[in-house]
Amino acid sequence: MAEVRKRIIFHGRVQGVGFRYTAKYLAQSLNLTGWVKNEWDGTVSMEVQGREKLIQKLLVGLNQGHFISIEWMDTEEIPLENEHSFSVK
Repeated sequence: MAEVRKRIIFHGRVQGVGFRYTAKYLAQSLNLTGWVKNEWDGTVSMEVQGREKLIQKLLVGLNQGHFISIEWMDTEEIPLENEHSFSVK
C-alpha cells in the first residue's frame, strides 16, 4: 500500500493537554514518521507520513485522549519526505 504525507492543523483544546506527546507515542507505535508542534495561535501543526489507514488510526487515537478536545482539523496532502522517525518540535 502506498504512503502519503499529510499536513494537519488541529483546532480546539490541543495545547497543554499532552497532545504532542500522545501524538508521538501513537505515531511511533504505528511506524509513522513526521513531526508535531504547538503554534502561537493555540493550534497544533502536524506532518505525518505513512499508510492512509495507519494515519486514520492515529487520528482516532488522538480523539480518545481524556483532556484533548479536537474541534476540527484542516488537512492537506503534501509531497513525501525521506525521514525515519516522528518528533516533537
